[in-house]
Amino acid sequence: MKNKEDIKVIKGFEHVKYSHVHYSHEEMIARSKNFYHWLETRRSVREFSDKPVPKEVIDNVLLSGSTAPSGAHKQPWTFCVVSNPEIKSKIREAAEKEEYESYNKRMSEEWLDDLKPMATDWKKPFLEIAPYLIIVFKRPFEYDAEGKKHQNYYVNESVGLAAGMLITAIHDAGLVTLTHTPSPMNFLQKILDRPDNERAFLLLPIGYEAEEVYVPNNRRKSLEEMAVFYD
Repeated sequence: MKNKEDIKVIKGFEHVKYSHVHYSHEEMIARSKNFYHWLETRRSVREFSDKPVPKEVIDNVLLSGSTAPSGAHKQPWTFCVVSNPEIKSKIREAAEKEEYESYNKRMSEEWLDDLKPMATDWKKPFLEIAPYLIIVFKRPFEYDAEGKKHQNYYVNESVGLAAGMLITAIHDAGLVTLTHTPSPMNFLQKILDRPDNERAFLLLPIGYEAEEVYVPNNRRKSLEEMAVFYD
């Protein structure tokens, strides 16, 4: 609980005094380098174990994701957590139907060629094997108590930031995930019976990796390739 002296009313709204830990330049450099090297070990994994994951871990990574900034602090996201085998089976069936169409009819030859190093196809068994699926929904607008619509702001940006922080929290917990985006994803809204102000944004299977897993040996862009400095 904040002390009264840590609360200030600005333009009619309460603000709380902000405090943050600061480090020496040497420690800042070491911490940022260590964080990078740790995060660089993150990989998208498509082969999962069905080993159980404590529910509290899922709660905590969701809370971490929800600390993301959002336009006007509207927090325009809903995280749907699925562990029910029957629902996971329905999701897999619907997702594979869309993926089959994409791989065989919708994707261009260039797109298919770009996917070859990933060794992926329309079959998505991880949707049933992973202990949890988190479906991230974006909320373009909200309804008030009278049923009137109120828009949210920078929805894609806000939900994208939350998803990124969620993925980082999953990695920090020692688990793996994959950003799965079957297109279109309308079936997720129907299967999960979500309201009409929600749109499926991303599906994240979560769990432990299978006993022996190989991932693409992809090279990430160097600092020089992806950053421009204006000194």
